[in-house]
Amino acid sequence: MSTAALEVRDLQKSFGGVAVTQGVSLTIQPGERRLIIGPNGAGKTTLFNQIAGEIMPDSGTISVFGQDLTHQPVQARAHAGVSRTYQVITLFAKDTLAHNVALAMLGVNRQRFQIFKAFRSDDELYERALEILSSLGLKDKAHLQAGEISYGEQRRVEIAVAMSQSPRLLLLDEPLAGLSQDERAMVRDLIAGLPRETAIVMIEHDMDVALAFAEQITVLHQGRVIVEGDRETVVNHPRTREIYLGT
Repeated sequence: MSTAALEVRDLQKSFGGVAVTQGVSLTIQPGERRLIIGPNGAGKTTLFNQIAGEIMPDSGTISVFGQDLTHQPVQARAHAGVSRTYQVITLFAKDTLAHNVALAMLGVNRQRFQIFKAFRSDDELYERALEILSSLGLKDKAHLQAGEISYGEQRRVEIAVAMSQSPRLLLLDEPLAGLSQDERAMVRDLIAGLPRETAIVMIEHDMDVALAFAEQITVLHQGRVIVEGDRETVVNHPRTREIYLGT
């Protein structure tokens, strides 16, 4: 059996005495598409923050492809193949799309200490950034500042930034939030076309899109895993209907 892309064991996290992650365990296989759902305040983003290394757990373990990253910083996780997007767009608004993507690549590149360099059109990283933007239909806007493009396009650039580091584990935190119907369709198709060698874990509230994406689903409630399984099992489980669907 192959080494799990992500293995979380008995993760615990509290803030000011309030437990927001309570004994969470997950196993994500290489190439898997996993959906995490739950009501607001269930602890979904806090879980992502711990997996990505932005918050350290109080106890428990986090391993990526067999490497224990529980107490490692964000940078170490990027080098291990972990990348993510955020609910709130985090692009550099006054930098071009190409520069945003190239800067992300610097994080796992030997040139990473040259973050203030001016990229030339013949620079290897710049050319790779253009390739990535082209794959997302944004090459013709690569020279524009991130603050000059539409919200939906910014969401696509965020995914480009995340994919630029060639992740083996990609965390998508509500990638469809705030998008129009047409933009949702575009981003949905973009996610569906991401390479299968990348395991993807997604938090999403658009259930039609989310259920079409998911192979396995985990339901969180008050920081605990309540239900887990394939789509049919989770959707039809009485606890899911009670907690998440309100029936």
